Amino acid sequence: MQKVSTGNLDLLKVLFERHHRYVYNYLYKMSGDAMLSEDLTQDVFYKLIKYRSSYKNGAFVSWLFSIARNNLKSYYTRNHRLHVDIESISHKTVDDGMEKNEELSQLQLALGKLNESDRELIVLNRYQEIKYEQLATIVGSTPGAVKTRVSRAMKKLKELYFENN
Repeated sequence: MQKVSTGNLDLLKVLFERHHRYVYNYLYKMSGDAMLSEDLTQDVFYKLIKYRSSYKNGAFVSWLFSIARNNLKSYYTRNHRLHVDIESISHKTVDDGMEKNEELSQLQLALGKLNESDRELIVLNRYQEIKYEQLATIVGSTPGAVKTRVSRAMKKLKELYFENN
């Protein structure tokens, strides 16, 4: 990213190929909308180019997911959408055949019942495998506080999951 920030845009292709799938998955798990996630993913990489000079040699993944997170929040603010329709997400994943395994669809339903900040922490930490230090940078907290919040969110998720089974 450092070379991209100084003008070598040819390397952007490498960054896109390496990270676009993770950004899309994060946005999809947060919004439940495949088309929206595709659009927002493209917008994240557009903003990466546009604001490349603001990159300051930090952890690239933290910087990238901060853009993705802010992009999603901006979308919801602009469109006056306050939350995701959980029922449509759970039915859509089952109806589309994306989650044929019953356990995964139950997990998706439980994940959807979490509040947005807890869901975001679990998606970033457990699905995207972002470490606590990087996650702390993304959400503007400390690694210890993030670790505690993730632990509490996982406990809530387990309760919701087993409540349905």
